[in-house]
Amino acid sequence: MNCKWSLLQLWQTPPSSLLFRRCNFSKPMNSVSPKITRPSVCFCKQMQTTAYEVVNGSYVPIRDTKQPINVNVKDEVPVAVPAPLEGVGAFQKLPMVMPSVDILFSALKKARRVSATKGIANIAKRERNRGAKQLDALMKELAVPLRMYKENFPNKKTLHPYERSLIELTLGDGNYEEVLRRVDTLRKRVVSVGKEHASLCAKSLTKREAEERLDEGRKKIEEIFNSEGKAVDELMHIAKTLRAMPVVDLETPTLCLVGAPNVGKSSLVRLLSTGKPEICNYPFTTRGILMGHINLSFQNFQVTDTPGLLRRHDEDRNNLEKLTLAVLSHLPTAVLYVHDLTGECGTSPSDQYIIYKEIKERFGDHLWLDVVSKGDLLTDTPVLFITEDSNSDTSELAKYRRVGPDGALRVSVMTKMGIDELKTRVHELLITQLSIIKDGSTEEVEEKVVVPKKQFH
Repeated sequence: MNCKWSLLQLWQTPPSSLLFRRCNFSKPMNSVSPKITRPSVCFCKQMQTTAYEVVNGSYVPIRDTKQPINVNVKDEVPVAVPAPLEGVGAFQKLPMVMPSVDILFSALKKARRVSATKGIANIAKRERNRGAKQLDALMKELAVPLRMYKENFPNKKTLHPYERSLIELTLGDGNYEEVLRRVDTLRKRVVSVGKEHASLCAKSLTKREAEERLDEGRKKIEEIFNSEGKAVDELMHIAKTLRAMPVVDLETPTLCLVGAPNVGKSSLVRLLSTGKPEICNYPFTTRGILMGHINLSFQNFQVTDTPGLLRRHDEDRNNLEKLTLAVLSHLPTAVLYVHDLTGECGTSPSDQYIIYKEIKERFGDHLWLDVVSKGDLLTDTPVLFITEDSNSDTSELAKYRRVGPDGALRVSVMTKMGIDELKTRVHELLITQLSIIKDGSTEEVEEKVVVPKKQFH
């Protein structure tokens, strides 16, 4: 019956086995059929990748300036994608930095608790195992927080321009990056020395040698951390300084008070908002950006008190003056410009006029309100400094000496003259600013960008 098939066998045999079965009925009927290799068809699909950033707890796609490859114009489809927004508030997310002494003490304490691996009977092996593990633990306890600081402190290039200016003007140009670089250098040295001495300890031949190398490695790491740990303390000071900076909400209308030093900006901030700036009779009382808030008609607004500006070129200005310019340059603020024509502030009216004209020309796109302070002290005769010559005044400057800029509101904090009208004008200014912010955010969301379809090959 070799190589012969009966009708009964053909009926009982699966069709697939007929193709690969040999004509030998002595083998079992349930023999495994060989594997079949079939050609496969592959489809390649071009993917469109998108990068995202986190803004206010949401993922916002980041625009890519690179043009897609092999995209037909006819396949382009307009899709509404919200434009990425630059936010502020990075300083409040900075990690808490421990003093270098506390980091070292905690690391030494935890490393000494590390014991040798259980089950090692030989004394020398057990001691070198314990020494190597303790040095490794000490290295990690020091390196981990340093690495965390380096990773969690933001790169200055990724910050909002306003916060970037605060870092440069408060800490000095390049100091922030230099401290972070020194912290990372300290981490690398600790890791390098720790690994080196742990390896030496693991190669010890006797118990005494292992103990000596353990002490040597521990002292070396302590010496490095004590000598270079000042960078950690400087980083802790930087974190405290930046964390104390006022937080500005870009979606909330902000009123920025600007003017020469000692013209009464801080007094008006106290009167208009919850801010409590220091008030003294000397220039540059305000030594930073101070923030207050106004609640009007169940709406919250922000008020900033800025350092005074003097008559000089930008390259000659101090960091306090540059802070004021940074606020005007990088924040969507309405400006309340304060003038003092009484001569008490120390800056002559003619100098104030020149400063005012320069600032108004540079930042005239902001909403603007002019206020003449200390109105109760103004007299009919304009104040004239000894260094000034009234005969050389232009008609515009002469008018400025008497009443200030056109449309300026005269107020007095002492007698409350014009304060009610000032509050009304400020409220109107902030409501206008709020509508501008809302209109701007709506336009950004409705902006159309072209996204190519997915291409299949």
